[in-house]
Amino acid sequence: MTRREYILAQRARHGRRALAVLPVAYPRELPTALDLLAVELWGPPGPPRSDAAGRIQAYVCPVVRNALAFLAAGGADAVDGALFPHTCDSLQQLATLAADLGGWSRPALVFQHPRGPGRASTRAFLDGELRALAAGLERLAGRALEPERLAWAIDLHEEIDGLRAALLDLGPRSGLGERARYALLRRGEWLWPEEHLAELRAALAARPPAPEAPRGVPLLVTGYVPEPMALLDVLESAGARVAADDWAAVGRRVARTRTEGEPWARLLARHEALPPCPTRAADQAGRVRHLEGLLDRSGARGVLVHTVKFCEPELFDVPAIRAAFAARGVPVLHLETELEVEPPAQAVTRVEAFVELLSSGRAA
Repeated sequence: MTRREYILAQRARHGRRALAVLPVAYPRELPTALDLLAVELWGPPGPPRSDAAGRIQAYVCPVVRNALAFLAAGGADAVDGALFPHTCDSLQQLATLAADLGGWSRPALVFQHPRGPGRASTRAFLDGELRALAAGLERLAGRALEPERLAWAIDLHEEIDGLRAALLDLGPRSGLGERARYALLRRGEWLWPEEHLAELRAALAARPPAPEAPRGVPLLVTGYVPEPMALLDVLESAGARVAADDWAAVGRRVARTRTEGEPWARLLARHEALPPCPTRAADQAGRVRHLEGLLDRSGARGVLVHTVKFCEPELFDVPAIRAAFAARGVPVLHLETELEVEPPAQAVTRVEAFVELLSSGRAA
């Protein structure tokens, strides 16, 4: 079923209202606790759904351009509101542009990330943003946020993150091909969390009892979003596999921690435990250390930096990533794509050549 059909089915069966969520990071526990179905809007991929994409500058990233066109064409009319995290200035401005240029008339909520290093003031800021967002979601849901319900939602998403982390770490040992593994991981972008949890449990329970050693050249992949998804087919057919994931849409949104105590303190701790991401705070040194740790733990032999065209937060970090891994003698391929349905032929050729280089040992 399409996402629209799923939204309507959830409304009919459970009376759930729906919330469209723009990239990247947001406290998923809050809409879950308020029985709001969060449906993420990553563009969507492919050509813009209407000419509204031409109402903003051509050098704005395709995620924003496609989202505006999608909203203007009525693609999100089945939802009751939208959340615009402050991933970048362009996405934050879309919260107002969608009404002026896209005809969006439903409630638009915003969520700011603390941009400085972790300290008391940033924690206080984050706490205020979480509570302000909760108040806006309460109005949208038509109900109050109960502490017990928030604690339940946190427990639920902690279990989901644990299983998502397991799937990411298992790689081909999960018994799934790269495309199928990522399709399952990304179904959490729109499924009701309890249904996503059931699918994750089933996938891990069905994995081979004695899986073969993983094949293919192990890669560390960092970037924005695995679109086009066919890029995963290209990696697999070229003889590579994702050994470590740092895509903002996937690995960077998995909090590998368990929390205890009062629900609001747990919510804060989970948000702070997310891996470093330039869409939340500018900490190049911290992000490079995190990537080096991923490389060392996974045994990856090369780094694929996959950015979306004109994505400034990601692009600002590329020189630092290149320099850090060059100093370690680790090959880096920077691949910049748009939200195409299929990867362009030039990108396919570059990936194949990169994997061949790593396979031959000449990269050393």
